[in-house]
Amino acid sequence: MLTSPAISDAEVRAEIWRLGTRHLGWPLEGALQELEAEGLSTERKQLLRACVRKLKPR
Repeated sequence: MLTSPAISDAEVRAEIWRLGTRHLGWPLEGALQELEAEGLSTERKQLLRACVRKLKPR
């Protein structure tokens, strides 16, 4: 984990947009659903978790 590069804000915003497109306007729910999938790479999991952190209400 320590060797993977940090995820930029731009990458998170772009992925949130793509999640919203794939999941019909529900990016948070889509990210949570995709995190449950088998065989995700570590990088993909990190990106999806960053999206969840950005989208969850505080």
